[in-house]
Amino acid sequence: ATGGLKKIKDELGGDGLAGFGSAKGSNEEAYLFQKLVRAGFGTNNVDHCTRLCHASSVAALLEGIGSGAVSNQVEDVKQAEVFVVIGSNPTTNHPVAATFMKNAIKNGKKLILLDPRQTDIARHATHFLQFNPSTDVSLLNSILHVIVDEGLTDDKFIAERTVDFEAIKANVADYSPEKMAPVTGIDAEDVREVARLYAKSKGSMIFWGMGISQHIHGTDNSRCLIALSMITGQIGRPGTGLHPLRGQNNVQGASDAGLIPMMFPDYKRVDNPEANARFSEYWNAELDQKAGLTVVEIMHAILDGKIRGMYIMGENPAMSDPNLNHARAALAALDHLVVQDMFLTETTAFADVVLPASGWAEKDGTVSNTDRRVQLGKAAVPLPGEARQDLWIIRDIGKGLSLDWNYTHVSEVYDEMRGAMPSIAGITWDRLLENSSVTYPCADADDPGQGVVFVKDFPTPSGKARLVAAKSIPADEQPDDEYPLILMTGRQLEHWHTGSMTRRTEVLDAIEPVPIVYVNREDLQAIGLEAGGEIVAKSRRGELRAFARADAALKQGEVFIPFCYHEAAANLLTNEALDPFGKIPEFKFCAIKLQVA
Repeated sequence: ATGGLKKIKDELGGDGLAGFGSAKGSNEEAYLFQKLVRAGFGTNNVDHCTRLCHASSVAALLEGIGSGAVSNQVEDVKQAEVFVVIGSNPTTNHPVAATFMKNAIKNGKKLILLDPRQTDIARHATHFLQFNPSTDVSLLNSILHVIVDEGLTDDKFIAERTVDFEAIKANVADYSPEKMAPVTGIDAEDVREVARLYAKSKGSMIFWGMGISQHIHGTDNSRCLIALSMITGQIGRPGTGLHPLRGQNNVQGASDAGLIPMMFPDYKRVDNPEANARFSEYWNAELDQKAGLTVVEIMHAILDGKIRGMYIMGENPAMSDPNLNHARAALAALDHLVVQDMFLTETTAFADVVLPASGWAEKDGTVSNTDRRVQLGKAAVPLPGEARQDLWIIRDIGKGLSLDWNYTHVSEVYDEMRGAMPSIAGITWDRLLENSSVTYPCADADDPGQGVVFVKDFPTPSGKARLVAAKSIPADEQPDDEYPLILMTGRQLEHWHTGSMTRRTEVLDAIEPVPIVYVNREDLQAIGLEAGGEIVAKSRRGELRAFARADAALKQGEVFIPFCYHEAAANLLTNEALDPFGKIPEFKFCAIKLQVA
């Protein structure tokens, strides 16, 4: 494994290599993996699946409030009066969070649901606005318009804790609900009711998911949500705030640990001379001072001949990347590919070396969940066959690249990581052994951990939140006569992401064993197909064959396909166009057509 990587580094330098880490692994693995790429490969070309989920959310949050994590924990919903769920299907994707939400509703809390699909939780909503796909900015700006126009802003909070409100005010002046109604498909009075309900509440929270982030305007979508929270003063108190719902068990922790190409641990920019010097000294290595490439950019660089070697741990880009024909061609073009995983995934088919790795129940380590809660897990079952714990595989590859790594226990890696991350400085290994979990930020041993943050100020240079105005822009690809339908992709309750684990679980696979295309019944009738029949979905990039399922949750002209089926991979169809800020692909909108198989 290391010989091929070393050969390419010697020939091309560090930028001829790249690495994908995992959000299903531990914090220690994420930390050591990004350190390996930076100190061992000599490049910042390191990324993981956060690029495909909440990268645009994090870009907007760091820009606006100086932190990429949630302001309040999920259970805070029980202290809210009103909560908004937008672009998320929590019953399917975040069932624990959905349970907190439904219990809150039973206790009189009000749910505002904003989504192009009528998801399961819609039946619990006080208000459900089923807006047209990709019109998020138009809808959110119309809500902001009402709040500003009707004087529902928290002027004291705006004056003391934000900057650039006038830019927001000027921008939303042109987004009245009446003017936006033909764009969003939402009646103006419904928008006004929702705006008043959110702004007048003593406590309002906002939860969002991939429906917000996976667009070329994903960062703009999140900017609007931040503005909504800020201009109404709905942050810094229990029952308020901003919560981008994380999916993987450690997508928050992996990002915190620096498994992203432009940030060291704790979100210190690699192109910041002070931060770069600090980590160069801490790791005793000369570090690249330019930001690395992101997931999709790495695939382009491979096909351009600039990257020739990769190390992939616990990721399955041959299923998860957009425009899979392009991504698979890139994987096939590599001179040397090392894949480390529990199973022989679709990506391992392209590998030169496959390293059998461990599952969560087979290892010790920590994760940081969507609530900023650092949790310690311990191995419960022995490793099968020739499998090894991921952390020690990473360590040994580092040794093979001449790094002086002599870690013998996971706590040694954790302690080094803690020294690099002030946010978890007070969370010692012994404290985790005693308490199992502690919430960050946690400054010292006496700090219980902060469940609610931004109480007095924001971690920005001025201590204030920066409001950023957003303009409506169309999706990269629009329906036309040849491809008249809109495709949205996502998860199913029974299967997780690319299905590499759940489709190997007989009970789950028995419930949903075959690939499904969800279609509005009128669109099925238009092509002369009954529900249950075989259907072909085509885009400008590829096609797939699956079984049709009539879905009343979709409006006419909209199609939904889960991306977990290797035999009908939804990402054969999706568009790799990127959000310019978060570099996230537009998984939630592309043009397709349907035909009878």
